[in-house]
Amino acid sequence: MRRAGKVVAEMHEVCIRAAKAGATTMDVDAVAREVIDRRGARSNFLNYNGFPAVVCTSPNNVIVHGIPSETVVLEEGDILSIDCGAIIEGWHADAAVTVPIGEIDDESKRLIEVTRDSLQAAIDNVVTGKRLGDVGAAVEGKAEAAGFTVVREYVGHGIGTAMHEEPQVPNYGPAGRGMKLKEGLVLAIEPMVNAGGPETELLADGWTVVTRDGRRSAHFEHTIAVTEHGPEVLTLPW
Repeated sequence: MRRAGKVVAEMHEVCIRAAKAGATTMDVDAVAREVIDRRGARSNFLNYNGFPAVVCTSPNNVIVHGIPSETVVLEEGDILSIDCGAIIEGWHADAAVTVPIGEIDDESKRLIEVTRDSLQAAIDNVVTGKRLGDVGAAVEGKAEAAGFTVVREYVGHGIGTAMHEEPQVPNYGPAGRGMKLKEGLVLAIEPMVNAGGPETELLADGWTVVTRDGRRSAHFEHTIAVTEHGPEVLTLPW
């Protein structure tokens, strides 16, 4: 999983460089495919329940699962969430990041910063003896203190020899409740934070999830192992 995580980190590095004004979201997917091929990895997104790409590209009000397209052109002032994963010898890793396209407005800057900070707050709770509720409460607390909301219909997950394993990892919930975290458990924690309300809508393509009110959303994710020394983030750097 550490090896798969390094592939995912490299995918993010090239995708972030490719995500600039004038590029299409398909351009972002193309550079990620090159990393997968070069590293001898497999994509855990491509053909997952029919998904047609190796990266989810989700601009502006798209929360998750945006499909790369040659007709979606990034513009100055957009934000773009990039979500991708890799498999090495049957073991999975998964991560997401939201990036600005050129200069963005102050609310979007704050949304990105708060969502990133909410993930870090969750990671700080990935230690033996803590509970899943502590992880979700950390995300919810950071987001709501900033005046934003967390998405509830879509959550993080366990990860290992499959991309989605138990347990589910909500980005909300009461601290001190839920499954106790034990050494060896690996979680994909992924705050999805909206500038407006938490309500979502699934588009007709069956994949693209948008904010119902049209406001912007940010998404950050890492794959994190519970170890005797504390949380180990397997999908650094970004």
